[in-house]
Amino acid sequence: MQKLSKTKKKNYKYPKEVKEYLTIRETQTEYSQKIDIPFHRTCDCKPTHINCQTPKEWIKSQLGVWQFNYEKRDVRDKTLHPATFPISLARKVIELFSHRGEIILDPFVGSGTTLVAAADCGRNAIGFDLKKEYIDLCRRRLSQNMLFGNTKQIAISDDACNIPAYLDEGTVKLFFTSPPYANLLNRARKNKSRRGDERKNNQFLKVEQYSQDPRDLGTMDLEKYTKEMGDIYERLLPLLHPKGHCVINVPDMWWENKRITIHIALVEELRKRGYELRNIIIWDRTNIVNRIGIFGWPSNYITMGTTFEYLLDFWRPPTK
Repeated sequence: MQKLSKTKKKNYKYPKEVKEYLTIRETQTEYSQKIDIPFHRTCDCKPTHINCQTPKEWIKSQLGVWQFNYEKRDVRDKTLHPATFPISLARKVIELFSHRGEIILDPFVGSGTTLVAAADCGRNAIGFDLKKEYIDLCRRRLSQNMLFGNTKQIAISDDACNIPAYLDEGTVKLFFTSPPYANLLNRARKNKSRRGDERKNNQFLKVEQYSQDPRDLGTMDLEKYTKEMGDIYERLLPLLHPKGHCVINVPDMWWENKRITIHIALVEELRKRGYELRNIIIWDRTNIVNRIGIFGWPSNYITMGTTFEYLLDFWRPPTK
């Protein structure tokens, strides 16, 4: 690419793909060295404790089926982001698998819910996303939420593959994310989970994909998606503290009348990459889903992914 003077550079209209490249390069320049962010506990818990919870809170967390509600601060507008989750979900995972002052990492931060929850919990956090629009949304949400506290929450526009360049090994206590669900959203929406006339709402027949960037996991079929996720998480593993947890929120999906088992594919892949599966938690969504559509009746039984999702809990095995 031809080198331009500063004056010409301001007026030059770059092609779209070059603009996206420059955005990423500028981000890397902004963080040309490791990010300066605290990662040590600020609580008084014993060294062997996994979190700051009381016994009463711990007992509630042991239940294998969780329910959550949305609050006013949650992003529900699909035009802002097509797939969000409640702040309360992120908050529970963060409180269960970290201490105050430690670092939480979301490699696919989207609208920034993980960072908002981390701020609520007194944790430092870093989130990455390919789309600058989501990073801008994330930063706006954080600016409304940072009236108190002395922790840092940082949102960066970059590819998840580049994350190891930003952090030192062993400094992150928890990875938590809800990644793109392979190419689940990369098709016209039929709204089969809704009843009757409600199917033809403003989402009907729309493709609610994050982007068509070839690096976007949401454009990939299950085989390619699984390998890319494995590559990313293998690069991330050295950043995780030994016995630090990695929680991934995913559903399965139906495609051409076949069940696509995303959660099984990810469990098998991350095991190959050095992670150990500890728990599978069910996120029961029935309390936030209204007027569920009828699938398969009367001859083809299908469980609806809209009513539950999986929280896959891995950890980095302790060093021997």
